[in-house]
Amino acid sequence: MAGRLTEVAAKVGVSEATVSRVLNGRPGVSEATREAVLTALDVLGYERPTKLRGERARLVGLVLPELQNPIFPAFADVVGGSLAQQGLTPVLCTQTVGGVSEADYIELLFQQQVAGVLFAGGLYSGRNGAHDHYARLIERKLPTVMVNAGIEELPFPRVSCDDAVATEQAAGHLLSLGHTRIGLILGPTDHVPSQRKLAAAHTRLAAAGVELPDDHVENAMHSLEGGQAAASRLLRRGVTAVICASDPMALGAIRAAKRAGLRVPHDFSVVGYDDSALMNCTEPALTTVRQPIEAMGKASVDLLVGLINGHRVESDELLFEPELVVRGSTAPPPRPEA
Repeated sequence: MAGRLTEVAAKVGVSEATVSRVLNGRPGVSEATREAVLTALDVLGYERPTKLRGERARLVGLVLPELQNPIFPAFADVVGGSLAQQGLTPVLCTQTVGGVSEADYIELLFQQQVAGVLFAGGLYSGRNGAHDHYARLIERKLPTVMVNAGIEELPFPRVSCDDAVATEQAAGHLLSLGHTRIGLILGPTDHVPSQRKLAAAHTRLAAAGVELPDDHVENAMHSLEGGQAAASRLLRRGVTAVICASDPMALGAIRAAKRAGLRVPHDFSVVGYDDSALMNCTEPALTTVRQPIEAMGKASVDLLVGLINGHRVESDELLFEPELVVRGSTAPPPRPEA
């Protein structure tokens, strides 16, 4: 008990005596402090006293694939603010290699008696991944919303950036500059957003009479290292421009070009995806396709709150329009030497 009082007091920034008064239902504590103490109990994983369990704060699980890509902290910021306006508190669940699994996080969130779960990336975006744990959400009838292209078999509302439009914008930009040897760096082969990007690239390039050979498409991890390795292979095959499935991948492609002694964009053009933080501060500043994170975050919270409040919400996918942001990493292809 003493350890619990100390930890909760430190979390809230009040004395242990104040925490004790709240837990024992004694007067002399403001309502704001009382709510802060009860929320701290929930977040730290402690059981409330029996007489207070009916007043459990409304928590929402926010499951993110990782935080190395700046787009996910940005999304968490938007969602956290929107949840707070609705009187809900986010419980952040971040997945890391070798860390707590998505299935384990779901069980932990059940223990916290969360009011709902919002996924901003996870195993649901891969067709070949493990999906059995999502059945637990369906069994419990726990309000759930998924962001960015989950598999169609899951009966949850989905909010996505339109991957097809994003790729059409990126490809159209490179075609307008005169590129005909265009490569793609995508996520894993079973990754739904990457599959959508690949299909759109084939359609857009074919309409312009430009071929997209299989060896101009690379699948990699969504990381700087993955992008660098994939771009190195594409450079050896003679591509003059590349469309990447994330900004970290695009930064890796730029690094690969520089290490090969090429100049970006004079010798090699790079387009990213997300427009995450600081992409206008890179050298060169990154041309990328911006996801409307604020609009998507608010829409996902609105859907989740509707489910929590017992409203009927369609499980159709809401597609949001991306925006091409042209900066300094793209230019016409190099002219062949005479």
